[in-house]
Formats: sequence, C-alpha cells, structure tokens
Amino acid sequence: MRTVAYCGLFLATGLVPALAADPTGDWRVSDGVANIRVAECNGSMWGVVAWEKTPGGRDKNNPDVSKQNRPTLAMPILIDMKKKPAVDAWEGQVYNAKDGQFYSSTIKPVGADQLEIQGCVLGFLCGGETWTRVAGPIPSSPANSMAKGAPKATGTLPKAAAAAPAAPKTTGSAKANQKQVAGQPGDIGDICLLPDIARFAH
Repeated sequence: MRTVAYCGLFLATGLVPALAADPTGDWRVSDGVANIRVAECNGSMWGVVAWEKTPGGRDKNNPDVSKQNRPTLAMPILIDMKKKPAVDAWEGQVYNAKDGQFYSSTIKPVGADQLEIQGCVLGFLCGGETWTRVAGPIPSSPANSMAKGAPKATGTLPKAAAAAPAAPKTTGSAKANQKQVAGQPGDIGDICLLPDIARFAH
C-alpha cells in the first residue's frame, strides 16, 4: 500500500511541467520612474522605455548630437540580449542615458513577477536591481516571422499585423493601471517595429 502511495505522489509531481521563465512584458523599475517593455525581436530580447513618470524626457547626453533631442519614451534600453546556454538569463548591452554610454548587462526572471537586472540604466539603475512586472508576457511579434524569411505580404501590412500585440492583462487595481499610463501620448505598441530596433533586429 505504501509503495502505491509513493508511486502516485511521484506521478503527480512528475506531471507538473516547469514553467519557462519569460522576461517579456512591461516592468516597473524599482524607484517607479519608468516602465521598460521587453519583447523578443528576431531571437533577441530588447527593452524600451514604455512609460515615464515625468513625460517629455530627451536623450540629451547622447554623444551623437543628432540624437540628443530624441524622446526617451520608446528609446531602446536593453540592446540585443541573447539567451545564455542552460540558464534562464539573457546578456547583451544596456544604454545608459545618463552618460550616453553602452554597458554589458544581464537580465534574469525571478518567478513570474520580478526581473533582475545587472548593469547601468538611465541613472536609475547602476550595479543591479529588481524590476516588478506590471503587464504580462508579450505574444511573438509579426516582425519575427518576417525576419525569419516568411513570405511578406504585398503592399502594406494588414492592420492587425501592424498593430500592437493584444494588451496583456495588467496586475493591481484599475486605478493603479490608469495611473500607469496617465500623461502618455499612447501605447508604444510592438517594439520590434520601432525603427531603432528594426534596423538591428532584421
């Protein structure tokens, strides 16, 4: 009888699949000044500023004078991050708008609702910190299939393909979620289609 019970316990636990870590989605930085949207673009993870507590920021410290007036909203922060073998972590570069420089960086999901970052980002992150999820994983971008050689539609993209992926369900109260997007000109949508990412990722 005891043997049967142990076998049943083994089977019950063995049938529960381990959920793969997913760094995609929207993440609130630890001091709350910005949300970073992370998505997979042609096999690499990219992250951009998706929301700012104080709208209207500019990339004024960029050494490229032609970019010093570009908005920080929708600006790439996590750059071309590749999956590390055998671990749920991605490494690449991070852009630090405080000094206009790129640094090596690693991201690693911790459970479903936290993302550990190592590197320097926008002056609000230096060394490392943990971001908190504010919107769930993002479906694969239509741009990914195009980058992999799928037949391209003639003419313009279908309206559904050009639009942002379905908005993931957010966490927290409705009031908190409204506050999250207050003052923004609109959702930045599919980050893989942003020019600053598309020219590198495709």
